[in-house]
Amino acid sequence: MNGYRWLLYCWVAPVTVLALVPVLICVISGGRVNVVRGVLEARGGVLTPLFRRGNRWVGTISAMTLGHVILGRDEGCLTRCRFHEHVHIRQFEKWGVFLAVLYPAASLWCWLRGAHPYRDNPFEIEAYAAEAAHAAEQAPDAQADPAAEIA
Repeated sequence: MNGYRWLLYCWVAPVTVLALVPVLICVISGGRVNVVRGVLEARGGVLTPLFRRGNRWVGTISAMTLGHVILGRDEGCLTRCRFHEHVHIRQFEKWGVFLAVLYPAASLWCWLRGAHPYRDNPFEIEAYAAEAAHAAEQAPDAQADPAAEIA
């Protein structure tokens, strides 16, 4: 890992350290933890019912990112959401610990304007746009691959 990557990990470290609390609770409650592409991913355990219940703004939650930690409902959710969540990791690397305040502030601003606090949050708009662009890039490759057509 080069020096630049270490700086990004340090810049985001306060949030990542706080995210270790739900990771520990996840593990104690029977969940699993892996490192994928330089990011700690926790899934299952208490996260499954908690994320399935969700909240009033987004409904059920598949995954969420805190620093260099992704918390996921289960392995399938992590797999489906990985690209989207890595956009949030890049946002944390850009904004550092400030994203922990900027993200909810943006949601509050959206709500106060009568917009949706999740779907209209600029950080989510960026993540969904990047995810859609990535999916569009992958689509021609999937159609060209004969193995992808076998069901």
